[in-house]
Amino acid sequence: MAHKGWHSRGYLPHFDSAEAIQFVTFRLFDSLPRAVAEMLARQSDNLAKTDESLDGGLGACWLKDPAIAALVENAMLHFDGDRYRLLAWCIMPNHVHVVVEPAEGNGLGAIVQAWKSFTAHRANSVLSRGGPFWHKDYFDRFIRDEGHLARTIDYVENNPVKAGLASTPSAWLWSSNRRRA
Repeated sequence: MAHKGWHSRGYLPHFDSAEAIQFVTFRLFDSLPRAVAEMLARQSDNLAKTDESLDGGLGACWLKDPAIAALVENAMLHFDGDRYRLLAWCIMPNHVHVVVEPAEGNGLGAIVQAWKSFTAHRANSVLSRGGPFWHKDYFDRFIRDEGHLARTIDYVENNPVKAGLASTPSAWLWSSNRRRA
């Protein structure tokens, strides 16, 4: 698949480039009320405010279920080292943060879509439900340099502590930090 550079599907702008490290956030479809999501989209610092709202644990929070969290983690790990390199990740109750470097020939959009499609079908089956599971779009931010990368990994792995879900990053089961600890 060819990399698209800057593009949009009419929602958020995305940057898709070979071997560009990206910080990605994708969320459950009901994790933000529509009015809140629309208000956040109009603000210049919407990513930070969106993360704050997501950390509030709105919606069904299906990712709190260990079976669903494991499904998402295993899906992301499946092609690690092949289609992409995972540098950090954290599965929160209603959203997922990932720092990823796509391999040559693998677009970021296709990677995220594969994770979301595979996990949505299986999670809905486990939960005995139908309908949307993930929000249709995702946030991504291009990592500019080593300092930005270090700060982003720190943010991702400390997100459960900041949200009051764990006392230390390594205490959170669904994170790259636990695997390194």
